[in-house]
Amino acid sequence: MSAYRKRLDLWKGDGKLHQMEILKIEKVGINFGGLVALKGINFFVKEGEIVGLIGPNGSGKTTFFNLITGIYQPTSGNMFFNGEKITGLSPCEINERGIARTFQNTRLFWSLSTLDNVLLGMHRWESYSWFVSMFGRNYTEKKLRENIEESITLLNYFSKELVDKMYQKVKDLSQADKKRVEICRALASRPKLLLLDEPSAGMNPEETTELMDDIRKIKIKKPDLNIILIEHDMRVIKGSTQRVIVFNHGIKIFDGTFEKASNNKEVIEAYLGGEI
Repeated sequence: MSAYRKRLDLWKGDGKLHQMEILKIEKVGINFGGLVALKGINFFVKEGEIVGLIGPNGSGKTTFFNLITGIYQPTSGNMFFNGEKITGLSPCEINERGIARTFQNTRLFWSLSTLDNVLLGMHRWESYSWFVSMFGRNYTEKKLRENIEESITLLNYFSKELVDKMYQKVKDLSQADKKRVEICRALASRPKLLLLDEPSAGMNPEETTELMDDIRKIKIKKPDLNIILIEHDMRVIKGSTQRVIVFNHGIKIFDGTFEKASNNKEVIEAYLGGEI
């Protein structure tokens, strides 16, 4: 789709400029043998949005992330990103188009430093020919210095203390700092869409409050970044998202604001178990 066509699609005939849907999911489903994990999911993210995805354990939230990132392939439906069909693409191809993620269980290179882990996130847009690798020492050293500076900038999004720990092995960091490093590594790939899978898992209340501040800092630094956030901590969802989508038993049961979700009978019965 051309840039001109995308611009036209922003207009809906009322004379007002509308946010474009950067991610569009149409009737997506996936089966594992006879088990229906997700069914008929319609989902979208508009430019600049932070969307919260909630639901009870086993409702299909992480499976949904695995579909978006190409780890699983849907058995029905289609997915579009920036107007381009991404259904059937590999995880590498989807990452190259600008989608990055973190995981519920932190996946870092434990024996490497904080800085090295962030640098590894830059692999999708840093590649050299064999000739440059062999004979372009000055160029590769210059690029490495630039990448280190960018990595430090990303760590600074969170705190100077994290920068001070950039030569520490990540296995020696606190759980909260490990989560921050994983987010930095995802941001290092310069994504347009960031998927955060339970970033507050394993954090205490104080660290969770700091996480909400961290997400706000990221959006201030990168206002064009779009985020989908899976969370069980309702404080994070309430304090960080503009819109909430609720899954239950593999289907979408709600799409709207947190305030409306907190008063929706079906949501309360399926997930919250009572009033917030």
